[in-house]
Amino acid sequence: MAFLLAILIAFILYPILRVLWIALSDETGNLTLIHFLNFFRRPLFREALGNTLVSGLLVVVFSGLISLPLAYIIARYEFRAKILLQTAATLPLVIPPFVGAVALQLILGRSGMVNLLLMRWFDMTIPFMEGLTGVVLVQTLHFFPFILLNTVVSLSNIDPSMEEMAQNMGCHGFRLFRRITLPLMLPGFIAGSLLTFIRTIDDLGTPLMLNYKNLLAPQAYLRITTVGMDDVDGYVVCVVLVVLSLISLLAARKYLGLAEYATVQRSAPVTRRLHGKKLLLVWLLCGAILGVSLLPHIGILLLSFSKVWSFTLLPTAYTLGNFAEILFRAPHFIKNTLLYTLLAAGLDIILGAAIAFLLLRSRLAGRNLLDAIATLPLAIPGVVLAVGYLRVFHGWDFPGLGAPLTSSWVILVVAYTMRRLPYTVRASYAALQQVHVNLEESAQSLGANRLKTFAKVTLPLISGGLVAGGLIGFVTSCVELASTIMLVPRIELGPISYGIYIYMQSPLGRGAGAALGVVAILLVSLGTYLTHRIFGGRAGNAFRI
Repeated sequence: MAFLLAILIAFILYPILRVLWIALSDETGNLTLIHFLNFFRRPLFREALGNTLVSGLLVVVFSGLISLPLAYIIARYEFRAKILLQTAATLPLVIPPFVGAVALQLILGRSGMVNLLLMRWFDMTIPFMEGLTGVVLVQTLHFFPFILLNTVVSLSNIDPSMEEMAQNMGCHGFRLFRRITLPLMLPGFIAGSLLTFIRTIDDLGTPLMLNYKNLLAPQAYLRITTVGMDDVDGYVVCVVLVVLSLISLLAARKYLGLAEYATVQRSAPVTRRLHGKKLLLVWLLCGAILGVSLLPHIGILLLSFSKVWSFTLLPTAYTLGNFAEILFRAPHFIKNTLLYTLLAAGLDIILGAAIAFLLLRSRLAGRNLLDAIATLPLAIPGVVLAVGYLRVFHGWDFPGLGAPLTSSWVILVVAYTMRRLPYTVRASYAALQQVHVNLEESAQSLGANRLKTFAKVTLPLISGGLVAGGLIGFVTSCVELASTIMLVPRIELGPISYGIYIYMQSPLGRGAGAALGVVAILLVSLGTYLTHRIFGGRAGNAFRI
């Protein structure tokens, strides 16, 4: 317990508290709120705060509008090729949002495919990707599956007898949905909305790719990287981001605590089979929604094979040179990604298993503190943790490295490990909950000590959850940009996400950047597939708050 607390305090709690202290102290070390007053006095920061709140709320609203009909169809109806719909609905999570931003520019941008057709046919264009509108559009198309997945689970868990009783009393149609179904599915819907909001305000790559800097995350990045590590405004912006995340968490818990959502008994979910005109209508609706959400995948695939694609509907020339560039001339981006993410996943498995075991199988003092710190990264934007690392570890020779931690690739492994630790803790916790303590007590009664019991009995039984948690950490770390872009010591030490960002800064390098995006999609797809094969339907538990 002491060893785990020391690790989590050193690499999660202390860097965050260090950022908070700098934002709340003056040059003499006394507590002050003057920096926060200055934050609200500056029009730039007030506008960035307002834009962040507006974008987060708009993404949640539009994601909800997309997710609710899809979730209801998936949970309540049976029809041919339903598994295809479920797979396509989760595909947006496979592509990194900042990669999707570039792809959507080529399709919906000012000189993209759609606007070129509108100009040719109607002599007009629509600013799909201009300013905050483009950021909200990209983030909505990427993050709506978080609401969808959680809502499907909640809908599936509703006792159908509740709706049947309401129907027997004359409640039908939209009134039935509004009065019975919607309130009962709120826990999952709010959990998904909360996760969507936090991920939206944390997203750094999409605004940077669209060259829209007037949001809190880009402002924190720009203040620290351009003005310097001693710029107090950057730390204040980070604290504001943390406060927004924590307030949204507390508000969601408070709202859900106002009512009781549990049912005394649980019947098997009832699904109705669709056919004829209703089936056609469902496929038209789903096709329209998913057709738009899969536009980034189409765009990035075309761009990865394009040699020239500028002011034309489709690439005018195709090539395999983009893949030759990333596989033979710059293979370090892929190698670094595999090294960093596999090491981070392995460390997360070890730490997650140990923390879950202490939480469930011990009565040691400090368990709640351990759980709280391990879960904290869920509410801490990657920019904030990266700034804390730069402040704490810059210039300090780390034992065993002979150099500052921020000058080595090890800092990226540490950041990925701490950022994804909550996923592996939750996955390990869920797996260990299904192992009855009597199995361990039986082994100990036959002479096995605690360590041997864990190795021979507990570990094999929870191995599926551990591997699934590690795979979730691997998948999400492969496309991590918010902390990566601030912590990469040198370009040759950068992972795929950093390589994509570098290539995309130049029109000539966008093809190679798209090729790296395709590699990232393949890695994430493989990890997601293995997670569901190993963990089955329980994989979603690790994604839920």
